[in-house]
Amino acid sequence: MKLRKVAAFFILLILVLGSISAYSDKGNDVYVIPVKGEINKATYQFVKTQVEEVSKYRPAAIIFEIDTYGGFIDKAIDIKDVIINIDIPTISFVNTKAESAGVLITIAGEKIVMAEGSTIGSAETIPNTEKIMSMWISTLKTVAEQRGRDKELVAAMADKDIEIKGLVKKGELLNLNYKEAKQLGFADYVSNDYDDMLNYFNIDYNKVIKINTDLRTNIAKYLTNPYVGILLISLGFLGFVIEMFTPGFGVGGTLSLISFSLYFGGNIIAGNSGWGVVIIFLAGIALLLIEAAIPGFGIPGIGGIICIIISIVLTSGSVESAVVSLGIAIILTVLVTVLLVKYGQRSPYLDKIVLRTKQNNEKGYIGVESKKEYVGKEGIAISLLRPAGIIDIEGNRVDAVSEGAFIEKGARVKVIKVEGPRVVVKKI
Repeated sequence: MKLRKVAAFFILLILVLGSISAYSDKGNDVYVIPVKGEINKATYQFVKTQVEEVSKYRPAAIIFEIDTYGGFIDKAIDIKDVIINIDIPTISFVNTKAESAGVLITIAGEKIVMAEGSTIGSAETIPNTEKIMSMWISTLKTVAEQRGRDKELVAAMADKDIEIKGLVKKGELLNLNYKEAKQLGFADYVSNDYDDMLNYFNIDYNKVIKINTDLRTNIAKYLTNPYVGILLISLGFLGFVIEMFTPGFGVGGTLSLISFSLYFGGNIIAGNSGWGVVIIFLAGIALLLIEAAIPGFGIPGIGGIICIIISIVLTSGSVESAVVSLGIAIILTVLVTVLLVKYGQRSPYLDKIVLRTKQNNEKGYIGVESKKEYVGKEGIAISLLRPAGIIDIEGNRVDAVSEGAFIEKGARVKVIKVEGPRVVVKKI
């Protein structure tokens, strides 16, 4: 009986909580949708979803609270389309700054309000090629005309070649503070208060409901940041390389797994890619592992590299950004790998990656037979050294490790040093 009562209580609680919503079903409320941080696909998905949701509740108006340094212009255009197609009053409220892609989102609203101390401008694209700039400026002008804004002011925010006497010189981008924007008629009102701006525009409403970005959106926006993406790809490759040099599954494999999981997971949440891309990437890793297990470099290795490149290109959304991300990641991985191989043995924190511990005879360690007589001698690798393997010296099978690079089976090698039982060789 007690269990039934407890179960009934929790069911009732779930139903009550499930009925609680950030939205009101009474209608005539004003909803504030934040547009903050980098403008990317996660931002677009959030704005689109929230607009679709609040539109169900017959709102009196929607306020888009903008605070951004910009981001991807294609996603800014998508957000602009969402705002333009809303059939209820919209207000773009610039709270702090609206730069770059944020300019287009701001002018998409029917009314523009700027908070005291806020600024708007600097909308030049990166890269600013003629084709991209022409498209971007045309889009800005079109939306400005559609909303009754000064298209020359908007264009001057993106094009350094436009000069407006007394306002911006040639070679500079236009930036307006809240006072200048109001004086020029670019902004309709200056206010820091929702109720104040709504009363100014004579919008009749019940209450203001502010919507916050959810954890999912915040995580997606952070993980899909280009700089974070490059870092995650670099750490993923570095961990993979470390794992290849160490036996078993350890720190390197864990680092690689976490980094790539965050990279692809964030892009899946943001909607940049799907599980198909992850499968392509995993196929590439599997092919590289197969390649590492056999001598030489052949079809599996080439196929693995192609699969990894394709997966990152599909996730990045453009060949240019993928090339930049991969290029920087590969350079960082190579540099760190070289440093690990060359100096890792000197660090007490890298014992698990590069063995540096010695057991000297002077300290009483005498259980290992010395192999110093092999120093300078040549032999043949009778197994793949990755980096450990077996070599043949004058008919004797000797366990050996390469000085860093893989050595294929059958290659001639030379012993360059002996450290206790550790015979180090290089390919000749």
